[in-house]
This record gives sequence, structure tokens and C-alpha cells, in this order.
Amino acid sequence: MDMRRGNFLLLASLAAMAATPALGQGAGPTVGAASTATQSAASVPDFSRLWANSLGPGFSPPASGPGPVLNKARARAAVDIYGKPLNPATAPIVSVGGRRVGDDTAPILQPWAAQVVKEHADKELNAGPAPNPINQCRPGGMPFVLYNYGMEMIQKRDSITFLYVFDHEVRHVRLNQAHPAQLTPSWSGDSVGHYEGDTLVIDTVGIKTGPYTMVDQFGTPHTEALHVIERYRLIDYQAAMQALERGAKENANMIGNDSGVVTDLNDKGKHMQLEITVEDPGAFTTPWSATVIYRPGVSAYGASSDFPEAVCAENPHELARQAAVPTADKPDF
Repeated sequence: MDMRRGNFLLLASLAAMAATPALGQGAGPTVGAASTATQSAASVPDFSRLWANSLGPGFSPPASGPGPVLNKARARAAVDIYGKPLNPATAPIVSVGGRRVGDDTAPILQPWAAQVVKEHADKELNAGPAPNPINQCRPGGMPFVLYNYGMEMIQKRDSITFLYVFDHEVRHVRLNQAHPAQLTPSWSGDSVGHYEGDTLVIDTVGIKTGPYTMVDQFGTPHTEALHVIERYRLIDYQAAMQALERGAKENANMIGNDSGVVTDLNDKGKHMQLEITVEDPGAFTTPWSATVIYRPGVSAYGASSDFPEAVCAENPHELARQAAVPTADKPDF
């Protein structure tokens, strides 16, 4: 009797060990699917650090294929990707950082979505800054939050945490799990990830809609069918510079932004490439993609490990004038 009981406990323990996912074993490219692939801890890339996104305000188009809505507000670029001043006569004409006028003729937009982009652009041009999650102190949501010029990744065995500098937004990504069958939409959605070789793949669904929700800073709308796939990969310095050169043909260099995170121009080590794929049959005519190149970042306040404070409603940069933050016309006492 004791021997049979011992054999049963041994078999149960082995079964439990087999059922425990190993590092790198994760959800496949299909939503909710689980992969049986395994990956050793030694082969998992190390993404944990402070990163700087130096191009904006829009997403950089992909090398080929359908891309994001672009900015119709254009001007000569002021600096190059190394932070050096450009000749005003020959500098490329790029998206203006302070004006966000989306191109409503973008072929990815369904007619109703194009109209929303057009109305947003009209407000931006004629009535001051058009409301968006930034100037309304609202959660950015996915993939809007990727505009942040400062981001830190905290990498663990079974999760990834993203800290975004503006208003302390946080995203949690579970590794090697499936999306729940019943999902309540949220600003960041439900994100699950896994490793495919040297690439971290994150699949996000369940992104809610509401006041001021948008895909980008041009007011591009989405429905609750929105599905975003992120692919993060470390690349060498030269490959990053080539990608940044391509991106700088569309977007302005924001190396001198006031987010509190600045690019470490002296760091020629690994940079990080993010490729996003966005699909939403309720708003777009086709899936489309975009890229973000993250450069090694440091705190503008001197210590590379210090994550800067950037609380929207308490920010002194005139956000109270734009956002729906309570203000008094006269003293209460």
C-alpha cells in the first residue's frame, strides 16, 4: 500500500513539473494559443533598461507595405539623428512636432475613420490643440502610449513591465499565457508575450474605446476589435542608425525633448527595434505596421537609474489650460 502511494506521488510530481512552463515557452502568434516551444534562459535577450524614443510625433513608416497615418503639418528638420544642427536650406521636410494634422486620405482608413481624422485635424488647425490623451491627462492606451519619448522595461521570468515616462503609465505583460476567454476591455488591453529566438513578441487585445481614445496623435480611431502585435529585438548600433535615418525622413528628431529621458548619444552598444502590426476590421481597410527605434536612454537629471517625475495634472507646462483639470476663476477664500 505504501509503495503504491509512493509511486502515485512520484508520478504526480513529474506531471506537475512537465506542466510548468519554461522560460521562453509562450503563446503562439494566434491569439490565445499556447506554444510548446522552449527557450533556455541564457538565450533570452536582456531588454531591462531605460530607453529613449527620439523620433516623433507620429510612428515611423515600415520599410514596405501599408503604414500609419502621417502628419500633413510639415517643416524643415532642425537637427539630425546625432543631435547636430542641419542646414535650413537642405534639411528634409518632416512632420512638425508641435502640430498634429493627420492625413485623412490615408488608404488604411475606412470612410468613417477618415472623417474622424479630418475633424481632429480641423480642430488642431482652427481651434488650438485638438483634445488627445496627452493634453487631457487621460490614459494613452495601446498603441497610442508608444509615442512616449522615455520608457523603461523591467524583465522577469514570467512577466514584462513597461514604465512610460508621461503620467507614469504602466503596462503589464504576462509571458507564456493565453488571453482569458472572457475579457473586460481596458486602456492597455490584455497583453501576453513569448520569445521567438531573439525577439520578444507581445499580443494585445481587449483595448477599450471611450472619450479621447485613439491609435495615434492624429486622432485615428479604433474599435474594440483592435489587435496589436509588438516585436522587440536588440540590434547593433549601425543597423539602428540606418533605421533612424529612414525614420528621420518622416518624423522630427526629438532628442532635446522635455520628457526627462534623453538619448545617450555616446552609447554605441545595443539599440532596440520595435515593429508593431495593427489590425482592426472595424476601422481599417487592411492591417498596417510601423516601427520605433529605441536608443539607450538616461535620466535628464543626472542618474541613469532615476525615472523622472511627469505627472500630467501637476505638470507646469500649461496642461491645466488645455486639459479638463478643475481650476478656479477667483479665490474661494
